[in-house]
Amino acid sequence: MDWGNVTTEDLIDALREVDWSSPPRPLAEFFSKFTFPRSHAKWNSRLKCNLYYYRTNYFIMIIFILGMGFLRRPLAIVASLVTALNIAFLNDSFAVTFNEKVTRTVRQFSPHLAAKMRPPMVPVIRGRPSPRKAIHICGKPRWMFVLIFSAVSCILWITSCGLLTVLWAFAIGLLATILHASFRTPNLKARLNTFREEFRAVWRNYSEL
Repeated sequence: MDWGNVTTEDLIDALREVDWSSPPRPLAEFFSKFTFPRSHAKWNSRLKCNLYYYRTNYFIMIIFILGMGFLRRPLAIVASLVTALNIAFLNDSFAVTFNEKVTRTVRQFSPHLAAKMRPPMVPVIRGRPSPRKAIHICGKPRWMFVLIFSAVSCILWITSCGLLTVLWAFAIGLLATILHASFRTPNLKARLNTFREEFRAVWRNYSEL
C-alpha cells in the first residue's frame, strides 16, 4: 500500500472504523529503529503508516502525558479520563463493543431494560443498497453520548482550573506523537498488517455483494 496516496480524510476514516480492541505494540518494537526520512514524500508516507499502525500506543502515550501533568489535581485526571472516553466513542468498533458490554451487564439485572437499550432496526429494501448503519449506545444515537461527555469534560476542566495545563500537556503529547511517527522506520510487520487489513476490507465488500 502506498501511504503517500492516502489522504488525511482517508486516514481519519480508517482510524474511526478500525478495531481498537487490539493491544498496543510492544515497547521494544515501538522504540526499535529510528531513521531520518530521505524526502518529504517518504516522511508523509511514514507518518501516515505509523499513525495507523501504532494508533493504540499513541493514544496511551497522550493519555499518560495528560495524567502526568495532573498528578496534583485528581479532578483534572477524571476530566482526562472522561475526555479520553469521549474521543474513544468516535471510533465505531469501540462504541459497538462498549454498547454490547453495557447491554450484556444490564441484561443480568434487568432483561426488560436491556431490551430497550437495543438499537432500532433499520428496514432493508430489496433492490436498494443498505444505508450505513448508525452507531447507537444504550439505545441512543452516538452523537448524544459524545455531546454529553463533551459537556461533562468541559465542566470538569473549568472546575479543576487546568485548562491551560491540559493544552500544554496535549501539545507535548501531540508533538511526541508526530516526532515518533516521523522518525520511526516502518517495519515489515506494519506493512504485512496493512496488506492483511486491505484483504479483509476487499473480502468484506465482496461478501456484501
